[in-house]
Amino acid sequence: MTDWRPSSGPAAAARRSLLLARTRDYFDRCKVLAVDTPALVASGVTDPNVASIPVDGGYLHTSPEYAMKRLLAAGYPDIYSISRVFREGERGRRHLREFTMIEWYRRDFGLDAIIADTLALIRHAIGDGGDALPATVLDYRDTFIAHAGVDPLTDPVEAFARAAGADEALAASLGDDRDAWLDLLMSTRVAAALAPDALTVIRHYPASQAALARVCPANPRVADRFEVYAGSLELANGYVELTDAAEQAARMRHDIERRRDRGLPPMQRDEALLAALEAGLPPCAGVALGAERLHLFAVGADDIRDVITFEGDLP
Repeated sequence: MTDWRPSSGPAAAARRSLLLARTRDYFDRCKVLAVDTPALVASGVTDPNVASIPVDGGYLHTSPEYAMKRLLAAGYPDIYSISRVFREGERGRRHLREFTMIEWYRRDFGLDAIIADTLALIRHAIGDGGDALPATVLDYRDTFIAHAGVDPLTDPVEAFARAAGADEALAASLGDDRDAWLDLLMSTRVAAALAPDALTVIRHYPASQAALARVCPANPRVADRFEVYAGSLELANGYVELTDAAEQAARMRHDIERRRDRGLPPMQRDEALLAALEAGLPPCAGVALGAERLHLFAVGADDIRDVITFEGDLP
């Protein structure tokens, strides 16, 4: 018999509604403008770690980021979006193929300012007790040295493999891909060691993991990128944004090569985004925050199905 029932009850829906209402209230108080962007887009993302879902003639967006940057380049002020996004292959206790992303951009914000903004939003959205949530800001390098016993900027891949306790099959699978090893250590060693029932900000990721962030002006080995964790649960990913169109195009070319080397579906670069950067993206910082994950943390749940109505009917 087909199971038609929702994953959770009205209490979970009420908590989600309050969380999103408080999120909008925070942005209203900060005079951040709500915007909508299309879910169907002509270009997916070149990032080899993100899988776009194709539809006829295009893709379901994995994030409103590219469209929001086009708005900023066109003269929009600080903006935010709460939208459904789609990513292939993401299913599990903390992952969904379709989920809700809270994304926002603040003009002229540096790394410290956007981190403070993110923590303030999370605390406000959680509501009762949120203001008392402790938060620690750590450097990526220091966190890896403390919890994985390796220096992510200088140690060889062999040290990463030893720290991960990798067998021959895993070593052969990851090869000399430094970032793949670091991602593995982040999920299995570092995140697991972070303080429970608290927020931890990890900042200054290696420049090789800059994604759409600028390289740190004070240290070219790292990027002005950060992530916010609640215990071992990743809540948000943020950047001081890259505004250089030529550098963004070079990164996309590198992503396309990495996709080819990994045997992933080819992906074309988003020409509209590059045109917006060439026209002039103002200095800004942006954050993507998973609404369902924030809900998980707020209620102390461990399975994302406890805070959604339906997972979706597609296999």
